[in-house]
Amino acid sequence: MTYMSHVNLATNQIVMNCADIDIITASFVPEGGEEINATGFNYQNEDEKVTLSFPSALQKGSGTLKIDFVGELNDKMKGFYRSKYATPAGEIRYAAVTQFEATDARRAFPCWDEPAIKATFDISLIVPKDRVALSNMNVIDRKPHPEDDSLLEVKFATTPIMSTYLVAFVIGEYDFVEGQSSDGVTVRVYTPTGKAEQGKFALEVAVKTLPFYNDYFNVPYPLPKIDLIAIADFAAGAMENWGLVTYRETALLIDPKNSCSSSRQWVALVVGHELAHQWFGNLVTMEWWTHLWLNEGFASWIEYLCVDHCFPDYDIWTQFVSADYTRALDLDALDNSHPIEVNVGHPSEVDEIFDAISYSKGASVIRMLHNYIGDEDFRKGMHSYLLKFQHKNAATEDLWDCLEQASGKPIALVMSSWTKQMGFPIIVVDQEQQGDDRILKISQKKFCASGPHNGEDCPNWMVPISICTGEDPGCTKLKVLLDSPETTITINNVSPDQWVKINPGTVGFYRIQYSSAMLESLLPGIRDLTLLPVDRLGLQNDLFSLSRAGMISTVEVLKLMEAFVNEPNYTVWSDLSCNLGVLSSLLSHTDFHEEIQEFIRDLFTPIGLKLGWECKQGEGEPPGAGGHLDALLRGLVLGKLGKAGHKPTLEEARRRFKDHVEGKQILSADLRSPVYLTVLKHGDSATLETMLKLHKQADMQEEKNRIERVLGAISAPDLIQKVLTFALSEDVRPQDTVSVIGGVAGSSKHGRKAAWKFVKDNWEELHNRYQGGFLISRLIKLSVDGFAIDKMAAEVKSFFESHHAPAAERTVQQCCENILLNAAWLKRDADDIHQYLLKRKAPPV
Repeated sequence: MTYMSHVNLATNQIVMNCADIDIITASFVPEGGEEINATGFNYQNEDEKVTLSFPSALQKGSGTLKIDFVGELNDKMKGFYRSKYATPAGEIRYAAVTQFEATDARRAFPCWDEPAIKATFDISLIVPKDRVALSNMNVIDRKPHPEDDSLLEVKFATTPIMSTYLVAFVIGEYDFVEGQSSDGVTVRVYTPTGKAEQGKFALEVAVKTLPFYNDYFNVPYPLPKIDLIAIADFAAGAMENWGLVTYRETALLIDPKNSCSSSRQWVALVVGHELAHQWFGNLVTMEWWTHLWLNEGFASWIEYLCVDHCFPDYDIWTQFVSADYTRALDLDALDNSHPIEVNVGHPSEVDEIFDAISYSKGASVIRMLHNYIGDEDFRKGMHSYLLKFQHKNAATEDLWDCLEQASGKPIALVMSSWTKQMGFPIIVVDQEQQGDDRILKISQKKFCASGPHNGEDCPNWMVPISICTGEDPGCTKLKVLLDSPETTITINNVSPDQWVKINPGTVGFYRIQYSSAMLESLLPGIRDLTLLPVDRLGLQNDLFSLSRAGMISTVEVLKLMEAFVNEPNYTVWSDLSCNLGVLSSLLSHTDFHEEIQEFIRDLFTPIGLKLGWECKQGEGEPPGAGGHLDALLRGLVLGKLGKAGHKPTLEEARRRFKDHVEGKQILSADLRSPVYLTVLKHGDSATLETMLKLHKQADMQEEKNRIERVLGAISAPDLIQKVLTFALSEDVRPQDTVSVIGGVAGSSKHGRKAAWKFVKDNWEELHNRYQGGFLISRLIKLSVDGFAIDKMAAEVKSFFESHHAPAAERTVQQCCENILLNAAWLKRDADDIHQYLLKRKAPPV
């Protein structure tokens, strides 16, 4: 490696980042001077640094640092690593690929591996001549290697000034499809050999997305090309390397026949997310990892804007509320949450902040901010931010300054209350009628998963509050900024029979507790659908969360859920289903688990009958209006009914599964998950064998993952053990083991115990595999989050005290907190829930 360097102060040492690398020789050549050889290399392995010592001081001025070194092509899915794949003929081969974010460029070459130390990169790769070689930039020269004609030397154009974590190279066997965006950028999607067809959907999305961002930011994409490539072994979902974006196969490849609607949607979102980073992150980069949330929160918000532009029929913003917003609220209500902006020191601390706070809460507060500023001023501010800091680094405050100048609103003041302190408020609302006016009394306090915060030093937020009325539910009647603990608001001309709702569109990042009279008046809006889908969802989710915190009885929520019987919206059902899943899991610790299954069957049967098994005209290929969402809803409802043991659904699923396996009638991709889940849940060892056979035969990673995620549904203890053993076998890619174990833990009381025991018994291997990555956090969360006995929290805590997982320290604390919360919830409400479920079924006297 050669580094064009500048010595600012005379020194006889150079300190660089370096990990798992052996330096053979190093020398420094001052401009116009003699070469000075380094005489010592002192590795600080803990800090991932090396110090090069020189016999005499390097004088101030420019020069060239040369280093010869040897590194390893590792199996850790980070740094420069090898990824295993099979050729179409079944031969096992390896590709060499990179994943440098956050701190692993130092595993590929010694460097100054910090986001603010930017440089240009001239990359040349010597590769076997029958392999594809890619890097951030376009190829400018290819020539045979002078000493070995089976090798090629491939030289790439100089990159713009950029951070080390965005450098990338890939060497392997790939096919590609190519297109051109309307603004002249060459776009390629690289797929495994023989699967170019499966890159077409992502190519379409990318070709539409580049001009969308170009226009939105009013700044052109700065490179001549962009490649999107599917990597077999890949820890994250995708990585935004500048000009060469890497993906898991399931986040990029779509097969028109074998991919389900949710996979298309996932691919569209991930492509939208990574391409947004080409501007926001790559062109302008965060100053330090403390500001990671800016990159990730922003990209996680704008990916939805982009998909909404490309696929208006996905109703994607409603899905945002269920996928990101409520997930962030749940995590952020814990005492062991953290602020959006975290001080980060050691590399292992960086891995830990790639979590739902950086991504989902980040995206949610940016959505709230965008709503508070308005689109026009928001875009103006974004444009000036990107222009001012292009090819440089920025901190959170820099963005606030630009948005403040564009909008004239106190952005920094408002936003710092959301990014610098953890948690969020619960807004308590009461009302009274005075003539034609409605008087609202509104107050805020911190919301905690264990109940309202009653301490002395209660934090306050600057809360943008919008209000709408029953007269026009889609239209905001009033906006205020709540900047004190409480306030009173008057809304004119509201007749006594009209309801008033806070937070229309469910945009503000807070929970709401209405007085019982206000809540009563809102409930008919759920039955008759006059409330917007996103508000029906938000109301139900708030109440569910209040019941977990012990602020209302869970029975109130069950009553509310029964009001959703006419609900047509997929996302509303999806969120409801999620919460019922949490409740069902909680009640698996009781002897009336069957009663909650019956409740689920009763709630989902009408919509199941209405949808049926066959897609109506307009669903499937190509998706017509509503087709995409109907397909998602059908899969959700049938899976829920099948899992809960709804007889007609189970029989039909078994019949269709048999036809599918025998090749008589292949299941449509959207029905596979629900059918597989249903037959496994009520299946035996023959069913499991058949599923494992389907897994082996599957050519698509998506199908393998689909099967892996549901295997845990099997009930018999010996078969559960078999599934867990399978999770660590060669047949499951390393990044997917986690979802197999998670599937077991999430499916039954026995599965939960078995999965936790399996994780403990195989801890060495699992930790070695995933150490220091976010997969280890995910594994822990999936395995233990569902317990509901106090002593389990103590057991989990003590296990991790003797088995350190630094990158998952906070996750462990969050899980222990969740277990204690579950236990308290169960103690508090189990009897009432049981009585309610029994009474529901009792014949009227």
